Amino acid sequence: MSDSFLRLADVQRRVPFSRSTIYLMISRGEFPKQISLGARAVGWLKSEIDEWVESRISRRHEECSV
Repeated sequence: MSDSFLRLADVQRRVPFSRSTIYLMISRGEFPKQISLGARAVGWLKSEIDEWVESRISRRHEECSV
């Protein structure tokens, strides 16, 4: 499996949330958890962020068809 890491700025370009909102959603289990990349660096798997975005799109389509 080939995947890549996204840093916070990259994640924020994909989702409409601030840093604090992203971390709040992670603590609530509503957003993919970050992965430690080093002593002071974290990243997110691109595939998990893409999957999260797709799930929101699917949920919207389901809600609209009800």
